[in-house]
Amino acid sequence: QVQLVESGGGLVQPGGSLRLSCVASGITFGNYHMAWYRQAPGKEREQVALSTIASVAVYADSVKGRFTITRDNDKDTVYLQMDNLTTEDTALYYCKAELSGIFGGNVDFWGQGTQVTVSS
Repeated sequence: QVQLVESGGGLVQPGGSLRLSCVASGITFGNYHMAWYRQAPGKEREQVALSTIASVAVYADSVKGRFTITRDNDKDTVYLQMDNLTTEDTALYYCKAELSGIFGGNVDFWGQGTQVTVSS
């Protein structure tokens, strides 16, 4: 059984910080790119950060310089450190595991999401 479990969301004021965590089970973690997506009401789901199997980080322009994605393969966990948050960061944040093409590709798993609300 594959599970991705996010945690760390909550309510924070503009300018504040949060760290999201996603713990994976049931997969060979090191064979998967790990990504964070977010979706706000009425908007498309967007990828905000990606950590490849080689731990190369890629960010959406909207979060570059403020968010940091890291992974700990020993703990099967990916993190998203979010700093200098703005109200536009308010969304449901999802963790996604994407099987690397080296290992076949075309296999994705999603977590249930964790809510981040930035408000004064």
